Amino acid sequence: MLKIEHLTKTYGDVKAVDDLSLHIHPGEIYGFIGHNGAGKTTTLKSVAGILRFDQGRIEIGGISVTDSPVESKRDLAYIPDNPDLYDFMSGIKYLNFIADVFRIPADVRQERIRKFADIFELTGDLGQPIAAYSHGMKQKLAVISAWIHDPKLIVMDEPFVGLDPKASHLLKEMMRDHCDAGGAIFFSTHVLEVAEKLCDKVAIIKQGRLIKAGTMEEVKGDDSLEEVFLELEAE
Repeated sequence: MLKIEHLTKTYGDVKAVDDLSLHIHPGEIYGFIGHNGAGKTTTLKSVAGILRFDQGRIEIGGISVTDSPVESKRDLAYIPDNPDLYDFMSGIKYLNFIADVFRIPADVRQERIRKFADIFELTGDLGQPIAAYSHGMKQKLAVISAWIHDPKLIVMDEPFVGLDPKASHLLKEMMRDHCDAGGAIFFSTHVLEVAEKLCDKVAIIKQGRLIKAGTMEEVKGDDSLEEVFLELEAE
């Protein structure tokens, strides 16, 4: 589903990501963890085609994000750590705009908007301008917009920040359902307890380099993910 091969991205003399290789397969929830500045967001933005990288190759469903950027994005949804939505639009106009971009038929989009807006209890607020939304409401709207075109791969940067406990629980269920249906999710998080319970696989990055990756059992063994992470960070 997602192949990252020898990804390298530099900012001046600093290597934000250094020769990173990861493979995310259909059906997998793949967690990406590391301290602030470790290279997580740079990696996710490179996958989403927002950042150009210096070396390496990224493929989504076998399609290169650099050689065929538009085609590769058809099966991708990306939620940044701080949803930067169009504040002048209403919630429903924004969702219809996203549906237009991905050419979702009217009947299909209406059904999906109704379904996910009801799930997140946002239906009554869709007519309001996004500028009036709280951070949590914007995060919910961003999640709905990501699911609306039924992408094969969903990439998320700290998706639980700003969500209340109920919305976080609902998002976890949606993530699991998406992957059980053959999709894949690649997301970063600082909430290690969530990653440990939710993820099929996890990768730990430090100073731009991958230091450990595999199934949750392979990475943490008999310890907790937090214990393993802190131990690797201290080395």
